[in-house]
Amino acid sequence: MELDAVGHEQAEAAAPFLAAFGPVSLWSSDLARCRQTAAYVAKETGLDPVFDARLREYHLGARTGLTMAEFHSRYPEEYAALRDGHMAAVAGGESTAQVARRMHEVLDEVMSGLGAGETAVVVTHGAALKVAVVTMLGWPVEQAAGLHGMANGGCAVLEQMSDGGRLRLTAYNLTA
Repeated sequence: MELDAVGHEQAEAAAPFLAAFGPVSLWSSDLARCRQTAAYVAKETGLDPVFDARLREYHLGARTGLTMAEFHSRYPEEYAALRDGHMAAVAGGESTAQVARRMHEVLDEVMSGLGAGETAVVVTHGAALKVAVVTMLGWPVEQAAGLHGMANGGCAVLEQMSDGGRLRLTAYNLTA
């Protein structure tokens, strides 16, 4: 699914905001909307994005590719459960534990490429991002249900603490 006109406006507004963090690397989901968003960030930063399938949104089985309106219309009970954070209610879908594992794996890789004080920008999808944040903070994945959905063009900021290992959440759902 491609970005619509509003999505392009949001990505264009987010790009200079993210560039102001001075990133040294740019990673992105390989799906269309993230690739398009990453292109705006790349233009502002001069970085070449690394596209990685591990940064994709939850796989929702046969429901993958539906708009939220289509999902709601065709599968109202599953949609309601999904909106309440019960990802397991989607038949054939990816579990939160599976998303947490792959997101943690790729974000560890992103971080291993950073030097002290360096920043990376990662362009990904809202539900997977919520799980990534709690996973990277070492919280139980169930805590992701307690976070509000990420706004389009919104970001979470994690910083490494002085002990060199633990991360701290310094901003969530921050927009330009």
